[in-house]
Amino acid sequence: QVQLVESGGGLVQAGGSLRLSCAASGGTFIRYAMGWFRQAPGKEREFVATISRSGTSVYYADSVKGRFTMSRDNAKTTVYLQMNSLEPEDTAVYYCAADSRSSFYSASRRPSEYDLWGQGTQVTVSS
Repeated sequence: QVQLVESGGGLVQAGGSLRLSCAASGGTFIRYAMGWFRQAPGKEREFVATISRSGTSVYYADSVKGRFTMSRDNAKTTVYLQMNSLEPEDTAVYYCAADSRSSFYSASRRPSEYDLWGQGTQVTVSS
C-alpha cells in the first residue's frame, strides 16, 4: 500500500508562490490517480486539484484555476502543486491523496473516492 508524504508548505506573503510536493512510496504509483485537498480551520475539507494516472487529465477547483498547477512525475513517484498568486484565502492544511480505483484517464473531485491520505502540510498566506 502506498504511503504519502507532503512537503513544501510554509508562510508566504499574498501574491507569493509555493510548490508543494507529495512523495509516494511502498506501492505502484501509476495505479493511483492523485489529488490535492485543503482544509481551513472551522471548514470542511475541499477539493483543490486532481490528476489522472496517465497525467493527461487535470482538474482544478474554480477558486484556484489559473493560479495553481498540478503535475506528476511517475518516474519519481511524486506529485506537485505549484501555487502562484497566493491569497490569504488559500491558507489551510493541504493534503495529498491517492485513488486506487480510478480508470487510467479519469480523476475524481470527491474526497470520498480517495482511499489513501498524507499527513498534510500547512500553508499560511499573510496579507
